[in-house]
Formats: sequence, structure tokens, C-alpha cells
Amino acid sequence: MKTFTKKLLGTMAFSALMAGSAMATECEVTHWWTSGGEAAAVAEFAKAFDATGNKWVDGAIAGSGGVARPIMIGRITGGDPMCATQFNHGRQAEELVEAGLMQDLTELAEKEGWRDVVHPSSLLDSCTLDGRIYCVPVNIHSWQWLWLSRQAFEDAGVDVPTNWDEFVAAAPALQAADRIPLAMGNQAWQASGAFGVITVALGGIDLWTKINVDKDGDAAAGPEMAKVFNAAAAAREFRKNSNVQDWNQATNLVITGKAGGQIMGDWAQGEFQVAGQVAGEDYECLPGLGVNQVISTGGDAFYFPKLDDPEKTKAQLELASLMLSKPVQVNFNLKKGSLPVRGDVDLAAANDCMKKGLAILADGNILPDGNQTLSPDTTGQIEDLMTEFWSDDSITAEDAQARYAEIIANAD
Repeated sequence: MKTFTKKLLGTMAFSALMAGSAMATECEVTHWWTSGGEAAAVAEFAKAFDATGNKWVDGAIAGSGGVARPIMIGRITGGDPMCATQFNHGRQAEELVEAGLMQDLTELAEKEGWRDVVHPSSLLDSCTLDGRIYCVPVNIHSWQWLWLSRQAFEDAGVDVPTNWDEFVAAAPALQAADRIPLAMGNQAWQASGAFGVITVALGGIDLWTKINVDKDGDAAAGPEMAKVFNAAAAAREFRKNSNVQDWNQATNLVITGKAGGQIMGDWAQGEFQVAGQVAGEDYECLPGLGVNQVISTGGDAFYFPKLDDPEKTKAQLELASLMLSKPVQVNFNLKKGSLPVRGDVDLAAANDCMKKGLAILADGNILPDGNQTLSPDTTGQIEDLMTEFWSDDSITAEDAQARYAEIIANAD
């Protein structure tokens, strides 16, 4: 009898397990996080979601956001929506929301008090259209960083720079030591991003705001901006021989001491972490190029396309809630190198560079990301210009500035 009872209980337990598995809802999540550090970070989302009894189906698309976004948008508008998809904070999904293709998360956001915990509030504002919330911000990524290899500068016999002027002064020594002063991949967004960082650091926040927020063509054509273009023209000499394509390949040049530095967002920290490098020992970081300590509040948000299956809709809301929960915010952002969007989480495990970012954020020295102020069309035009400028010495700083000013004057 005992044997029969054990078998019966075992069968019931197995049946319950199978029934639970059968109820698990698969949720395909598309994103462009494919580097080592990014994969480690997104795995934290997947692990937490799977623990709810649902199933994360990874839909990674290689080739960065510029490659992934058209694919994502095409699927949504073409009637083959995924369960959730990544976009950057800002206007990238604006037309999809206006077309009624995205889930309204307002009820969930109000229930969980997102307005009370998301900091800065501009992140949630970027998810809001006509008073309704359509996405969940998951991190703060700032472009405003110069990452430096201690090994490269030691090999060149010069001190590790503490600001942009010192970096420029050290470039000849790096070149003499057969080191690339400035690593940069051959993707449009990298060239445009680096230029934006130089603009903020050397031109200042007021100039950046006039151009990117006010769309002031005169400011873009003015003498202050001319200084920025001249600095960028000098910097493009430093990136020669940086013959890599992807941003993480450029980061690897810094990690291995083959390059002195890289202007790149704080997602680069994920690569340093995967490589086992320690901030303040193996590499250094200069927010605002060590000149203007400010961070931009860019980053990533997840949108949830409207689906006909109520079980998938339920899973979407569970995932949205989970992404903003305290433990997931900590685990994900420590791996990603980004800052959490919640202002009430414990980040005692943050490294030296992340602590610098947190201090700047706490001081309120922030500005919006370009994706939050410029349309995708304007952003694309600037990326095209910067790709040409950084790769072609025949394009003078004056010519590039004139074209840039025209883009800004006609920006939507």
C-alpha cells in the first residue's frame, strides 16, 4: 500500500509539474545586446523572468540598434509582433505608439508607483505620450565617458591623463609606442556619439541645449561650435589605424592595451568586467572627458506590442513589472555597466566608475540624451555626416560644420 501511495503521489507531482510547464507562457524578447557584457546583463532579465514560470525566448539581433530597429519595427507593423522589444529612451517608438500598436502600461505604472521611484523623471516622460505610459525604462546609459588603458600609457612612458587636454598631449607618445591613441569602430552611431561627447565637454551644456533642444541653427554655425569641430578634426587623427567595426572590438583594443582610450558610453564597463579588469587599477574613466562632469540620461526601455493572446498580455505585464523591481534593477545594471533607473536601490557593489556616475546623477549634473530630443530622421542625417567626417580627412571642419548647421536648422 505504501508503495502504491508513493507511486500515486509521485505521479501526481509529475502531473502537476507538467501542468505548470504547460501553463508557462513563452515571451520572445528582441534586443541588440550581443557583446559579452551585454549578454551577461540580459541573462539577468531572462533568469528572473523564467523564475516566474514563464519562458524568456531570446531574440537577440546582432549589429547594434541601427540594424535591429528596422527589423523590430518591420515585424510590428507587418503583423508579426514580438512579446517585448528594446528601444532607446526617446522618440524611436513614437510612431508605433501613435499608430496604436503598443500596450498601454499606465494602469500598471500607477499601481506600482513608477513616478515615485524612476529617477530622473525625464526617463518616464520619454515613455509617455498624451499622458499615457507605453514603456518601462530599465537603465541610464550615458555617452559622456573616456575610457583609458593604464597599460597603454605605461608602455608609452606617460602619465594616465586626467582630462581631454592631457589626453591630446599624450597622443604623440602613444603613437611613438605603436599604440592607437583613440579606438573607434566604423559604425555611424559611434562617430556621432563621440562627436556629441566632445560637444558637451568642450562646448558646454548651454551650447548643446541650444542645438539639440532648441534646434538653433545659428548656434550650430557659430564660433563656439567651430572650436568643437576643430577639436574633432584633431581627434580623427588619433583614431587612424583603429580598423575595427563594432564598438566592443574597439573597447577590446583598450582592454588589451593596444589603444590608449575610447570615447564610449558606460556600457563599455560590461566588457571590462567580463575581461576581469578592475576600475581604478586596470583602466580609468573620465566622465565628461574630465572637463565637464555631466552625464546624459540615455539608455534603454522596453515596449510591449499589442497581442491577441490574453496569456501573453499577462506575461508582458509580469515582465514589465519585473524589469523595474529592485533586485532585477541591481543585478542587471551591475552587469550592464549602466545606472539603475530606481533611486531607492542599494548599489554597494558598484565599482569606482559607476560610483562616479552615481555621484554626478545625485548632484543633478544631467542632460537628456540626443534620442530624447532629436527625431530618428535628424539623428540619421547627423550620423551620415559624422561617418564621412571621421573617415575622410578631405572634409574640413568648416565644411562639416556648415552641413551640420543646416541639418539642425531644419530638424523636426
